[in-house]
Amino acid sequence: MPNVLTDLIPDIYAAMDVVSREMTGFIPAVTRDPRADRVAVGQTLRSFVTPPNSAGGDITPAMSLPAAAFQTIGNKGVTITKSRYWPFSWTGQEQRAVDAGPGSLTIQQDQIAQALRAAVNEIETDCADVAYKASSRAYGTAGTTPFASDLSDPANSKKILDDNGTPDSDRHMVINTTAGAKLRTLAQLTKVNEAGSNSLLNQGKLLDIHNFAFRESAKIKSHTKGTGASYVLDGAHAAGATTIAAKTGSGTILAGDIVTFQGDTNKYVVASALSGGSFTINAPGLLAAHSDGDTITVGNSYTANVGFRRNAIVLATRLPELPKEGDLALDHFEVEDPVTGLVFDFAAYPGFYMVTYTVAIAWGVTAVKPEHITTLLG
Repeated sequence: MPNVLTDLIPDIYAAMDVVSREMTGFIPAVTRDPRADRVAVGQTLRSFVTPPNSAGGDITPAMSLPAAAFQTIGNKGVTITKSRYWPFSWTGQEQRAVDAGPGSLTIQQDQIAQALRAAVNEIETDCADVAYKASSRAYGTAGTTPFASDLSDPANSKKILDDNGTPDSDRHMVINTTAGAKLRTLAQLTKVNEAGSNSLLNQGKLLDIHNFAFRESAKIKSHTKGTGASYVLDGAHAAGATTIAAKTGSGTILAGDIVTFQGDTNKYVVASALSGGSFTINAPGLLAAHSDGDTITVGNSYTANVGFRRNAIVLATRLPELPKEGDLALDHFEVEDPVTGLVFDFAAYPGFYMVTYTVAIAWGVTAVKPEHITTLLG
């Protein structure tokens, strides 16, 4: 097979520095699973999840062993859900025409970079969507940009993760550029003697705050609330419950909605929509017990900035699978996106007096540890 792409590769990377790119905050911050190259589209890669240990007991000296304490080990699945490509085509006549001007290779470089841009944006969008819908709880005021005057927002986001038992390492906070702009106006972060660094003031680089590595994303989700109103709890619910039975109300309660319960100030994130008289909230569930008839309030629409530990979200990517016999492409080449580190398949397919180039990747994303995710409302 002729190697027709080699001469184009250096120009591809040069073009990536010129074409506009949206900010990606989730892709660099989530876990990347290297086992995904063994998973086909639609198949699931499973990670084990151990349950809490509630079998503690008093030590009573005896000549016999205590009873066995078996546990049911759960799992979370990561499914490769998408295998996508972004094409562009050239005819021989078109190449001849533009070679007299800017040159077909020059234009193709930017076309490749734009294809990578579109692919990365779609993957970032999927990560953002999964992350906020899997959040354990939320903090802040819906419809109000955080970081208005102080650092209470990241402090309380940290508190949620701490209360959930999230390890204190490798935590990230992904925010939109509106929140980023507000954060950059806080005097305590721009005064070098207080911040301990001039990177925010001089370069605009966000600082680590309360052990969160701050990142910005152009794909932060804006959630529109469901229409649910006048719902109350159907029966008593114990602390830790994640399935919520509701009655008497009307309208929808959607995945991603923020709900509160009578006498409980915690803002819980809905995992699955109201159906058949119940909906679910994400782990670790209710932090307090509730009685039959306690009111359920659906919060307002919001912008979903997300704080999480890296292990909470898994992004599995691989190159699309070729048949053992190969396909009709003249050449395939692996291209690494320098912005995100994702690896794409670049191929050239000849036709009748023309050629089509494709940029392709397969991926799936899932939240495996909702307890390690929190939402900062905006």
